[in-house]
Amino acid sequence: MMVVVLFRILIIISLILIAYTCFQYFRNPGRRLNLAKTTNEFFFLDEPNSSMKNIQFVYKGCSFEGEKYLGTTEEAFEVVDIHIVVHNPMELQGLTREDLYFLEQEILIRYPYATVKWKHPISKLLLTDDH
Repeated sequence: MMVVVLFRILIIISLILIAYTCFQYFRNPGRRLNLAKTTNEFFFLDEPNSSMKNIQFVYKGCSFEGEKYLGTTEEAFEVVDIHIVVHNPMELQGLTREDLYFLEQEILIRYPYATVKWKHPISKLLLTDDH
């Protein structure tokens, strides 16, 4: 009798553990980033309260990473520079200058004091600085 009750408790604990693991899997931001990459959607992954964590985003199947740099503004310490690199330059195929301007606007919505600097080879597409 005691063994049956113990077995039922173990089954309940294992079901709770499985449900928790599934919940964590679907909430995982890395999985959501990879899913957005395969479906060619825009996904922005960031921890705005941590200037030490890099920005990661996906747009049209291309993975980008932005390194945030803290600096001073007139009122406070804010993120003032963001350097964007692409992990795989071959993924840039098909991206236009307007796509990069869209991405820059999305970054500036989140970090209004920041200056976005695109690293090579993306910087070659942006011929002018007046955007």
